[in-house]
Amino acid sequence: MADNNNCGCWTFLKPTETRCLNASNRELFPPSEARLSSDNLDPPTSTKTKSPRQLLQFTFQELKSATGNFRPDSILGEGGFGYVFKGWIEENGTAPAKPGSRITVAVKSLKLDGLQGHREWVVEVAFLGQLHHPNLVKLIGYCIEEDHRLLVYEFMTRGSLENHLFRRTIPLPWSNRIKITLGAAKGLAFLHGGPEPVIYRDFKTSNILLDSEYNAKLSDFGLAKAGPQGDKTHVSTRVVGTYGYAAPEYVMTGHLTSKSDVYSFGVVLLEILTGRRSMDKKRPSGEQNLVTWARPYLADKRKLYQLVDPRLELNYSLKWVLKVSQLAYNCLHRDPKARPTMDEVVKVLTPLQDLNDLAILLHHSRLSQQGRRKKKLEGTKSTKDSPLNIGKHRKDEIKLQLCK
Repeated sequence: MADNNNCGCWTFLKPTETRCLNASNRELFPPSEARLSSDNLDPPTSTKTKSPRQLLQFTFQELKSATGNFRPDSILGEGGFGYVFKGWIEENGTAPAKPGSRITVAVKSLKLDGLQGHREWVVEVAFLGQLHHPNLVKLIGYCIEEDHRLLVYEFMTRGSLENHLFRRTIPLPWSNRIKITLGAAKGLAFLHGGPEPVIYRDFKTSNILLDSEYNAKLSDFGLAKAGPQGDKTHVSTRVVGTYGYAAPEYVMTGHLTSKSDVYSFGVVLLEILTGRRSMDKKRPSGEQNLVTWARPYLADKRKLYQLVDPRLELNYSLKWVLKVSQLAYNCLHRDPKARPTMDEVVKVLTPLQDLNDLAILLHHSRLSQQGRRKKKLEGTKSTKDSPLNIGKHRKDEIKLQLCK
């Protein structure tokens, strides 16, 4: 797989999974999205999974101090797991530091009103404890003390991709969208291409975090699941995830494969391209489901540019739109076997980083050509109207109309 040897590594700590009955469903994350759910999740067999040595074990008091007693103004976000707080710790240790100094971290605190969050907490420690890659968020440590369950991550300065696409008035620039798309693809490719494949199962814009340089990192591994091994073609599991992102065959059958993640990636590609949410009840009927609305445009090259986020105006690459639209169409194929692998997706996206055929440059070029033609046509009116000149004038008029 692409860059596997140089950019990521695996520590073999495979969580085995079993069924645990009568667990509550995972709540919506973020609250505006409808999450697919079922009776329960598949947690590791043991809730006392031994953590890798590189993870730090914090006390609850240390994290309480690091976040200023979990004060409300330090909240970075809220999800099905619980609240995420901003905090500060000393370098090379677990001791709390003064706000604004030393190392900034994100502290995720488990809600205390259910067992399901605990199982997802264990899954997250198990997977992020063994997976290391530039496009996966780094888990620094954890706290398990009495009823307290917390996770400590590297702090991602720019927050989630969802915030930049949908919650800010200034549109995310095209160049940043390119970089984020490739980074997220590399993260998924790493998960799928390891010696023990992992299916992410909850790929969406709110789970793609951005650092100060807009490098994308996948977060929230509470729903991750070990992929099929040996001759197995899929993993049978209860359906969890988020409406609008989950692959249709997974929703209908519970058969989970890496191609389920590829479908979700295709949905996120559409969101990045269009600036629209995967599900948006505020839009007119027929436009609320992004994939349903976009399919006819993806299948017709003449309509492709109607998909582009209008807030970008003409500040995007024409070739990028063409390639990404085709890639999204392939990722969203109804037949999972016809979808590309994430390695293939990375290969398609990589050469698109250096494109400079901006639509606005083409537009200015055409306006300039039209202006020159117009001046030339106006100049011919002052000359003697010979049959030759009249014929040439008409030809120029025809060319001008064709360029409009």
